Amino acid sequence: MAIMQVSRKVDYALRAAIYLAYQNDRRPCSVAEIAAREAIPKKFLEKIIQDLIRSGIVRSTRGAQGGYALAREPEAVTFKDVIEAIEGPVSLNVCVGDAGAAPDCCAQSLRCSMLWVWREAQKRVVEVFASTTLAAVLQKRATTPLAEIAADAAMG
Repeated sequence: MAIMQVSRKVDYALRAAIYLAYQNDRRPCSVAEIAAREAIPKKFLEKIIQDLIRSGIVRSTRGAQGGYALAREPEAVTFKDVIEAIEGPVSLNVCVGDAGAAPDCCAQSLRCSMLWVWREAQKRVVEVFASTTLAAVLQKRATTPLAEIAADAAMG
């Protein structure tokens, strides 16, 4: 079965950002702590954290009590922010995305009967990612029974 899926790097970045959002006191967390809690390879996470720092999503603090924390409130960080920090603009296909369709994106672009589908799907996916904040994830988890979360996970 072929599936469209988020890259492992994006998945790990989102998990790390959500973990940092859970820290109500905004205390800095070490890479080792985040990696252990979220089952992320430590070396891979170190690279991901650097991308999140460069994009202004995460800040680092040096010293004995140092580590990493969100640089903004969870309400101000969207899935789109995190995804784009890791992989650049969201694009379902080469003919759609932030720059729009280039007339020469593929050999079929001038007569493509699917372009409208890709554009609509692109619009909807970006809307979901742009409107879903880390705070929304925290709220959903806090108000959704664990059994329901497990059932959702089992379904797909």
